[in-house]
Amino acid sequence: MTDQGGHRPASGRPFDAVLCDIDNVVRHFDSAHLEALERAAGLAEGTTKKVAFAPEVDGPLLLGQITEQEWVAAIAEGLAALVEDEETAWSLGTALLESPFHADDEVVALLRRARTRVPLVLVSNATTGLEADLAAMGLTDLADDVVSSARVGLVKPDPRILELGAARAGVRPERCLFVDDTPENVQAAAALGMRAVHYREPADLERELAPLFG
Repeated sequence: MTDQGGHRPASGRPFDAVLCDIDNVVRHFDSAHLEALERAAGLAEGTTKKVAFAPEVDGPLLLGQITEQEWVAAIAEGLAALVEDEETAWSLGTALLESPFHADDEVVALLRRARTRVPLVLVSNATTGLEADLAAMGLTDLADDVVSSARVGLVKPDPRILELGAARAGVRPERCLFVDDTPENVQAAAALGMRAVHYREPADLERELAPLFG
């Protein structure tokens, strides 16, 4: 049941929906192969990510304005002056794109349990490949909805994507628990009145969800 604004009425719970980030919370990447390539190329570990995740490089990707292969091309261009040849630059960008990933089973179990009590919406700065990645992890049924930056044209910490997540859950922002590993995103959620949690480990999520089952 919702009110005239489309929101569920307030309950006795501390929050009425969970908005949760995906990467570095639900999903984790293995960078071992990329780091081995960086060492072989004489680069410090993390150099490729520094280039790839600069706002001017990954911003268009997360807004759905370029493809993943165009992102790799931008990474290779950014690495060109740091490596011996173009092939190496492309190999590094491709290794980042194709980094293997896995779901954190403990986090998934906590979120599935939470969803038995309140709506769960995943809010992610992601590429257009997110849906396929969730399917690969067997998580297409994890949440009630998924708000992907590449699909909606908004990137965290823009408060509008957080408000959209709350709307998809059918509750007001101040009735949401927001979980994210990036401080800027957590701060943006707190500014909207959300119960905002800086995620570092599963225990952080478990602690915040505990009142749902008290």
